[in-house]
Amino acid sequence: MRWDTIHQGALNSKLHAVCDGDGKLLILLLTKGQVSDCEGARHIFGHLPPDDSILIADRGYDADWLREALQERRITPCIPPRGNRREPVPFDAGLYKRRNLVERMFGRLKDWRRIAMRYDRCTHTFMSAICIAATVTFWS
Repeated sequence: MRWDTIHQGALNSKLHAVCDGDGKLLILLLTKGQVSDCEGARHIFGHLPPDDSILIADRGYDADWLREALQERRITPCIPPRGNRREPVPFDAGLYKRRNLVERMFGRLKDWRRIAMRYDRCTHTFMSAICIAATVTFWS
């Protein structure tokens, strides 16, 4: 699983996403832009697959509570530590390079001009456009 966020334009929102090992989108969450990545993780956490897997996320998701909660569910976290951490947490840099799958998934969503340029002002309409694009990219 890969976990990341994308920041969208002037209307200031974040799209949190979870992908499988093939870069196929599993979970989407749209939040306000000022919401931290860890807060978005709280909302997504209950929907993560419960199997033995690895979660690769960026520095924004570096929190002790998230690491502990993932390990309780037998999910191995691969999250680089933030620069201001007092005790650095080890992570697998080679495995972390596979996070590019989620970046490419965001790139495929941004191929849809409506999403890249944020034509929809209304949040639910914007999220609907994202879901349509995600469905099409999932099956292509």
